[in-house]
Amino acid sequence: MQTNFSITQLADSGMAEANAILRKCVHCGFCLATCPTYQLLGDELDSPRGRIYLIKDMLEKEMVPNPKTVQHIDRCLSCLSCMTTCPSSVHYMHLVDHARTYIESTFARPMPDRLLRQVLAFVLPRPEIFRLSLYGAMLARPLKKLMPGRLKGLLAMAPTGLAKKSQVDHPQVFAAKGQRRLRVALMNGCAQKVLDPKINEATIRLLTRHGVEVVVARGSGCCGALNHHMGMEDKAHAWAKANIHAWREEMRGDGLDYIIINTSGCGTTVKDYGHMFRDDPQLATDAKLVSGMTRDISELMSKIGLQPTGKVPELKVAYHSACSMQHGQKITNAPLELLRTAGFNVVAIPEGHLCCGSAGTYNLLQPELAGKLRDRKVDNIASVSPQVIAAGNIGCMIQIAGGTNIPVIHTVELLDWATGGPVPEMLEDYREKASGGERLPQ
Repeated sequence: MQTNFSITQLADSGMAEANAILRKCVHCGFCLATCPTYQLLGDELDSPRGRIYLIKDMLEKEMVPNPKTVQHIDRCLSCLSCMTTCPSSVHYMHLVDHARTYIESTFARPMPDRLLRQVLAFVLPRPEIFRLSLYGAMLARPLKKLMPGRLKGLLAMAPTGLAKKSQVDHPQVFAAKGQRRLRVALMNGCAQKVLDPKINEATIRLLTRHGVEVVVARGSGCCGALNHHMGMEDKAHAWAKANIHAWREEMRGDGLDYIIINTSGCGTTVKDYGHMFRDDPQLATDAKLVSGMTRDISELMSKIGLQPTGKVPELKVAYHSACSMQHGQKITNAPLELLRTAGFNVVAIPEGHLCCGSAGTYNLLQPELAGKLRDRKVDNIASVSPQVIAAGNIGCMIQIAGGTNIPVIHTVELLDWATGGPVPEMLEDYREKASGGERLPQ
C-alpha cells in the first residue's frame, strides 16, 4: 500500500511503525474471510482491509476522526484472526492499537460512551472495587429490563453469586513438591481472581505438584490490556510498569525461570511489553526481558511434561482456543495435546478460528455484536455434543457460559484434576465415574 506521511510525521516512532505496517498491506482481501465482524455485517469497512484504509486516511491527514471512522474501528474485536490469515505479515495488532490511542487523544466521544469507558478502565483492573461493583450489579439485576441500552447488557452479565476471596491471591511463595525444577512468577491478574479464583488455585497446585516453585510477586497486578485496547496508553503503561518492576525485583532476589500466565488475553499483552516500551530508555531492557520470559501455562506444562494419574473419566471435551491464544500468541497444539495426555477425548469446534465475542471489554461496549458472535460460537460447540467446554481465558469462559448449560472450565482445572487435584466444582457428578467408581482425591 502506498503511503504519504511527511518526514515530520515519520519522526514519531508510532507513526513510523504505522507507516511500515500499512506499506506491507497488498489489498489481497484474505483477511475478509476470517474477520468475525465482516462475517456478521458484510461491510468492507468492518473488515481489517477496510479499517486499514480508514486508519491510513486518519493518520496521514492527522485529522480528528469522524464518528463513522471511530465506529468501524471500535467494532474491531482485536481478535487478530487477520494476522493469522495475512500472507504479507501485516502486524494489524500494533496498527489498530496505535489508531485507538490516536482516537482516544483526538476524538470527543459522546458523554455516555466516555463515562462508560472511564468506569470500565477504573473498575475492572482493581479487584476490590470490581468485587464491590459486582455486588451492586447483582442487587440491581432484577431491574435490568428498566435500564437503557448498554446498562441493560451490563446487568445481564452480572453473576448470580461471587466466590470468596482466595488465600493464594496475595504476595507469597508456594514451595515445589519434591525436588524443585523451576521457580516461576504467576500473574494472578485482576478480574479473574474475582470472577473465578479457582483458576489460580488449580494453577498453583498443578505447578507445585510438578516440581515448580511459584511466587506471587508483591506489586504485580493488572497486565494493562483492558486500558490498552481502549486506547488509554498512559493508564495501560502504568499497570505494565508496576508488573515489570515487581518481576524484576524477584529476578534480582531468588531468581525466576519464567513468568507464567493463565489468562491468554493477559499473556498476549505481557509478551508485547518489549514493544510497548521500546522507546523508554529506562524500561526497554527490562520490558524486553519480561516479555521473553513470559509463558502461557500450557506452554510450560508442555515443556516440563504432564504427569497424569489416569483417574479421570474420558469426558468429551470441546476445546475453545481463545483468539489471544491461537492468533495473538500462536499457541495452537499445546493445550489440545495436554488435554489428550490427561485422558480426555478432545473434539474440534467448527469455525474454531472465529471469536466468541468476549474480546476484553468488547462484550460490554458492543453487546449486540458480541451476543451474535457468542450465539454462533455456542451453536458450533453444540454441534459436536461435548460434555465439557475447556478454554484458557476467563473472558471467553464467561462469554460462552452465558449462552449454554454445558460446563465451561479452564483448561488448567482439568489438568489439575487429571494429575491428582480435586474434581472441578461443575463436574462433581463425575466423581464416582472416574476409574470405575474410585473416589478421586481432594
